[in-house]
Amino acid sequence: MASLQTMFVVLSFAAAALQSAMAADIVVGDEKGWLPDFNYTSWAQGKQFKVGDNLLFEYKAGAHNVMQVWGVEFEACSASAAAIVFATGNDMVALDAPGKRWYICGVGDHCSRGQKLAVDVLPAAMSPASPPSSQPPPPPLAPSSSRSPNMIAARTYHALMAAAAAAMVAAA
Repeated sequence: MASLQTMFVVLSFAAAALQSAMAADIVVGDEKGWLPDFNYTSWAQGKQFKVGDNLLFEYKAGAHNVMQVWGVEFEACSASAAAIVFATGNDMVALDAPGKRWYICGVGDHCSRGQKLAVDVLPAAMSPASPPSSQPPPPPLAPSSSRSPNMIAARTYHALMAAAAAAMVAAA
């Protein structure tokens, strides 16, 4: 009985790690990156953004920035003092809650020239019991310049699967 409980715990952790390993790092604008005079609405069309994914904004530092704003600010191409500003040129923004997210460039007229992105973040595992939230998401954590969390999650998943296999062999 104890080995069955151990196997259940190990498999639960493996399932959680698998979900993390399946998260994606999405480069905004693909090879074009984050710049004005680009249609980010068309770029985002047909893409799915899920909790656990990361948006990676790549641009020349100092020439642009990324501001997380509210919908009204997005439409007006303006940002309040409460806007979260990223400015490294390699900004990774975690999509950590379902709901709508809005991003603009706050430099000059870049936003009015199309340098703005709206995404609808879906729950990690979409089901009828978990529809998207109508509440705005909390502000993201500080930006990360590393793409390593997915690699760590993948390695963790492999280690947990190996542990699960070992537990099954030991239980047999």
